[in-house]
Amino acid sequence: MVESRDKCTGDHVRKTAAYADIILRELKRENIYTDQLTDAFVSDVVHSAPLHDIGKIQVPDLILNKPGKLSEDEFEAMKAHTTAGADMIRHAMDMVSESDSGYLREAMNLANFHHEKWDGTGYPRGLKGEEIPLSARIMAVADVFDALVSRRSYKEPFSFEKAMRIIQEDSGSRFDPAIVDAFCRAGEEVRRVMNSVLSSCLPEPAER
Repeated sequence: MVESRDKCTGDHVRKTAAYADIILRELKRENIYTDQLTDAFVSDVVHSAPLHDIGKIQVPDLILNKPGKLSEDEFEAMKAHTTAGADMIRHAMDMVSESDSGYLREAMNLANFHHEKWDGTGYPRGLKGEEIPLSARIMAVADVFDALVSRRSYKEPFSFEKAMRIIQEDSGSRFDPAIVDAFCRAGEEVRRVMNSVLSSCLPEPAER
C-alpha cells in the first residue's frame, strides 16, 4: 500500500530492514544491550521493520512526492506519519490474539518513535536517550543512512563515505552512540546492501 503511494518508499522499507538486521547482529556479536537482544526481539524487529513508514499512507500525495522543500505546514503533516502509523498498528493488534501480536508491538515502536533523537530534540514526543525504544533507535540510523544514499525527488544521492561521515557526526546527538559504532564496524556489509538493491526512485526518462 505504501509503495503504491510513494515512488521511493518501496525500496526504502526493504533496505532499512536489511540495515537494521546488520545492526542487530553486530550489537549481539559485541554483547551490547544483551538484556534486550533476545532471539525473539531480533526476529520481531527484523520482521516488523518494513512497517516503520506505514503511516505515510495517510500523508497527501502532493506532500509525499513533492520535488522541493516542504513548507512548515507540510512538514507538520509529514511528521504525523509517525503517530498515524502507530495508531494503525495498535488497531491491528486489537484484532488479533495476544500470542499473534508479538512483532506488532515492535512495529508500533518503530512507527511511532523512529524520528526521535538521542538528545531529545526529535518527534513526536521528544523522548531522550534510552527512553526511546531500542528498536526505534536502531531504525533511526538505518532510516537516515538510507535517505542519505538514495535519490529522492528533492536531492541526489550522497556517496557511501559522506553518508557514513554524517552518521558518525550525529552520534550522541541524533543517534545512540553504541548503535552508530555497531553500524560503522559493519560498514562493508552495509556497503554491500546499499549496492545490491536497485532504487525505484530514478528519474523518469526524458521524452524524445
